[in-house]
Amino acid sequence: MLRQTDRYFKFDWVTIILFLLLVTFGWLNIVSASHTGETISYFDLSQPYGKQLLFIALTLLLIVFILSIDAKFYERFSSIIYIVSMLSLIGLFLFGKNVNGATSWYGIGGMTIQPSEFAKAATALAVAKYLSDLNTDIKKLKDQIRVFIIIFIPAFLILLQNDAGSTIVYAAFFFVLYREGLPKIYLILGLILVLISVCALKFGPIITSALTFIAIVINYILKKKKPIILKPIITALVCIIVAFGVKFFYQNVLQPHQQDRISLWLRLEKDPEKIAQMRRDILYNLYESEKAISSGGFLGKGFLEGTRTTGKFVPEQHTDYIFSTVGEEWGFLGSIFVVIVFVLLLIRILRLAELQKSQFSRVYGYSVASILFIHFMINIGMVMGLIPTVGIPLPFFSYGGSGLWGFTILLFIFIKLDSNRINEW
Repeated sequence: MLRQTDRYFKFDWVTIILFLLLVTFGWLNIVSASHTGETISYFDLSQPYGKQLLFIALTLLLIVFILSIDAKFYERFSSIIYIVSMLSLIGLFLFGKNVNGATSWYGIGGMTIQPSEFAKAATALAVAKYLSDLNTDIKKLKDQIRVFIIIFIPAFLILLQNDAGSTIVYAAFFFVLYREGLPKIYLILGLILVLISVCALKFGPIITSALTFIAIVINYILKKKKPIILKPIITALVCIIVAFGVKFFYQNVLQPHQQDRISLWLRLEKDPEKIAQMRRDILYNLYESEKAISSGGFLGKGFLEGTRTTGKFVPEQHTDYIFSTVGEEWGFLGSIFVVIVFVLLLIRILRLAELQKSQFSRVYGYSVASILFIHFMINIGMVMGLIPTVGIPLPFFSYGGSGLWGFTILLFIFIKLDSNRINEW
């Protein structure tokens, strides 16, 4: 009887403790970023920190629910979960609520729910289910196309909602596919296309195309075993099309504020007055975020003592820019602490993923780590001005019920799957 009871408590507590550290420290920074300078009532639901505390309480109930379900349920019903999640994304086009230009929320009473946050876990389950099928061979083109479609559908639906930040997250699944045997050529091509895209914007499509053509010719000449001449010709044409296509997309498809973000990131704009105007206008959040972080110094100004945070210099600081609060009030040490906890969490998940006995659990574990890594890398890089600004939250840290619950579901399904491995005897 004791042995039967013990098995319900054999979860990976290292992962759970790291999760609790992030959620708790995140809430403290939400308090700092959203308080008005008056006496703080932590249970005031009219304030973001009060709402977030309620979200955290509901999260604990959600965790109990996730861990109480049999682990095999998630594999058995992964396809149904995926389909329901996709229908929830489609439903936004009929019943969605537009917030800040993106139709990504359902309005339920005084609350909003963002289904794209839950679609990540659903997609991870679907990818894990498909790759673990005995008939799937990721080295075969037909199976590659099918798994790409599974990933593409939610990414495309979210892009149509004008939520480019959440769309980028689905690139995380390429790490998973690569771990499971996806040919290296996809990774190489992806890196080459990114490089060509950046060069096309920085130096222009003509110079980029010329340099690419020269590189292909040199590679062809140096190879001892000459490939069919048609292959390098096709490669060169594709690269040239990409170079001109990226430039066209940048100039004719992207919104002006998106162009400005990329322009500043790549240092495309040379006019000092235009740069100053861009910083005051569309990049005001980023500029103030950078100043808040730099003002924190080594030790920070202290909890609730950040002048730029208290003065609300960074709009909506408790959401995507929450890391700037860490930088100002907790300084370099606090920022390093957050980074270390995230890195430890990622390493722990990857280690547990490699220990799984089933391919389904391993693939899902790698999906969890990859999604969290993309969010972590992009959010902190964005807040520090290292990459272009996109709307993407810091997992377990940024304000928002949908984000917190979505990441919690993503993580604790894996903790449940891992406990099933631990409890096998």
